[in-house]
Amino acid sequence: MWQEERRQRLRALLATFGGVSVDRVTEEFGVSRETIRRDLLEMEQDGELKRVRGGAIPHAELREPPYAERQAVRLREKRQIAASAASLVESGQTLLLDAGSTTAILSERLSQLSGLTIITNSVDVASRIGTPDSTQDRRNKVVLIGGRFTAQPPATFGASAINEIMRYCADVAFLSPFGLDARAGATSYDPDEAEIARAMVACSKKTILLADYSKLGVVSRVSYCTVDALDTIILDRSARTNAEIENFKKTKAKIIFAQKRPA
Repeated sequence: MWQEERRQRLRALLATFGGVSVDRVTEEFGVSRETIRRDLLEMEQDGELKRVRGGAIPHAELREPPYAERQAVRLREKRQIAASAASLVESGQTLLLDAGSTTAILSERLSQLSGLTIITNSVDVASRIGTPDSTQDRRNKVVLIGGRFTAQPPATFGASAINEIMRYCADVAFLSPFGLDARAGATSYDPDEAEIARAMVACSKKTILLADYSKLGVVSRVSYCTVDALDTIILDRSARTNAEIENFKKTKAKIIFAQKRPA
C-alpha cells in the first residue's frame, strides 16, 4: 500500500471513528508498526492529528453550533452560493436537499422557479419552498421525507428516512457539509446527518456541494463522500484565498466560485 493511500485511509478512520489504533491499522493495512508510527508522526507534524498512547486522535474536535446560530452567520456568502446553485437547476428536475443552513437559503431561490420536484428531510427547506407565492402558483412539488424527527436541525432522520430516499432517482443532490477537505472529503459532525447525505449521494445522478470558506480544510467525525465522487463544489468568493483550494484543484470535482452579488 502506497504512503498516500495509507494516509488517506487514516484520515477517513479519524473522521469516522474519532481515533485510530496502531494495532488495528497495522493489521488492516498489512504493514509494520514502524511504518504506521512514522505515518502518524509525520501527519502530526503536518497538523493533521495528535498522537496518543497506542494510536492517534484528531485535534480538538469542532462541534456544530445550534441550527438557529448557523442560520444567522455568513448570510452574504450563503446567498451568493445559493444563487449560483439555483442557476444550475432546470425545470423538470428532481432534486434532493439535506438539512443544512445553506440548502435552506437555496430553497428560497428554488421557490421562485417552477416545474421542480424537491425531496428533502428538512422541515425548513420544505416549508420555504412549499409556501405558495402570493401572485403566482409556482407548481413545484415538495416531498418531505418521513422518519424520526429532531428539532436540531428541524428534520427527519433514521432508517425509515433513508429507506424512503433510496426509492428515488434524483437528477441532483444539493448538500451542505459541516466540513470539506480535499483528502477526507465531505464530513458531518452528526452520524445521522451523514447517513442521510450518503443516501442522497447514492440516489442522485449528480452531487453538488455548497460550502462557504469557513468549511474548507475542516474534517469532522463522519465522512460521507470523497471529493472525487462530487460533480461540483460551489464556494463563495472568499474561498479563493484559502490555502486548501490548490488541493481541490487536483481532484475531479468542478469548482465554482459564486458571484459577489447574487442575481
